[in-house]
Amino acid sequence: MKKIITRFLFALIVLCPLFAYSHAPEQGFIFLRVYESDGIEGRFEIQADDLNKIFNWGLLKEGNTKDVITPHYEELKAYFLAHAGFSSPSGAHKITFKGIDVLSTGLGDYIQLFFDLDNVDPLPDTMEVTYNIAFEASPTHRGFLTMEYNWKAGVINNESNISLYFTPNSPTDTLDLTKVSIWKGFVAMIKQGVWHIWIGTDHIFFLIALILPAVVWRRRDEELSPLKSWKPVDRFKPAFSYIIKIITFFTIAHTITLSLAAMQIISLPGWIVESIIAFSIGLAAFHNIKPIFKGRDWVIAFVFGLFHGFGFASVLGDIGLKDEFLVYSLLGFNIGVEIGQLVIIALIFPILYLIRKRKSYPKILIGGSIFLILASIYWIIERVFDVNLGVEDTITYWLSEFATKVGLK
Repeated sequence: MKKIITRFLFALIVLCPLFAYSHAPEQGFIFLRVYESDGIEGRFEIQADDLNKIFNWGLLKEGNTKDVITPHYEELKAYFLAHAGFSSPSGAHKITFKGIDVLSTGLGDYIQLFFDLDNVDPLPDTMEVTYNIAFEASPTHRGFLTMEYNWKAGVINNESNISLYFTPNSPTDTLDLTKVSIWKGFVAMIKQGVWHIWIGTDHIFFLIALILPAVVWRRRDEELSPLKSWKPVDRFKPAFSYIIKIITFFTIAHTITLSLAAMQIISLPGWIVESIIAFSIGLAAFHNIKPIFKGRDWVIAFVFGLFHGFGFASVLGDIGLKDEFLVYSLLGFNIGVEIGQLVIIALIFPILYLIRKRKSYPKILIGGSIFLILASIYWIIERVFDVNLGVEDTITYWLSEFATKVGLK
């Protein structure tokens, strides 16, 4: 039994990347503008990195300018026509493309394809929208439809809200053009918050580094080796209180910076934020081996939680929601993040508590921390020096194969 539990925990930590990806979100968008007299126009936006996966173009290496993308315009149009569509009771609405451009963001370049829809006079009340883009290349890709302007719904310029949310298992949904549902956008942001945590290996690893010591306490004798300096807690309450304290400080911290960044009060370069997030994993793990803030583990959770908040904000920054909808987006996304965190803790913490008295637990704690330090170094190298070491591409392939075999893809 002891070996089974130990191996299960080891597999959970080592195989965690098989069920999650690093921090950068994979998102595509449809933006629509609905005019009573001029019909419907819009644009697709997709990350250049996603196009690399689909077509193997290597655009990121060439530098994304309009001149670089334009030679691929016809191929892009054909792909989007085959993987996206609009229809209503009036029939199919033909997509007519009218230009291409590049939008640079902190998370990379987005390729924009502008279009008009025909057969929209009179304007339909509902429309079936299909977004089946990039799912075959990346199972973690997600699509959003955002309404920028809709006279019939009372949505005017500079106001936007998520109306539809697309996944590999749900690539088609119905758009109601007579109203904008704040509730739909709110629920979509909750889902995005949960999903962002679950595909964020760096966030998950930081949480694991923080909760590994929750079921033990450190002896004060500094001469003891790391393996002998831990003693299991006798009761559930101290361990649970530790978890509550750590997660509370982490939540407060990332909520502060998520709000500040989303409202564009504070902005930091993406590579700096991502590098510090990677560093936070290594520092928290090292703290488990050699205490840095004795008796004040919450300091790590709070200080680095501030930078994780900037990382969360990058998702909202990409979606670009403004005005009163920003409040709903912040609240929904933050609720989703907390739900995602609680699920992860609920899966891991009971196992840690059950095996805390095993003689092997100090080895699990120290060994797990060493693994997290190595993962931290890997991400720091990738993010500081802007290189791709290829490990995550391999993980992507494994996850795709696993999803196919179990019928999830």
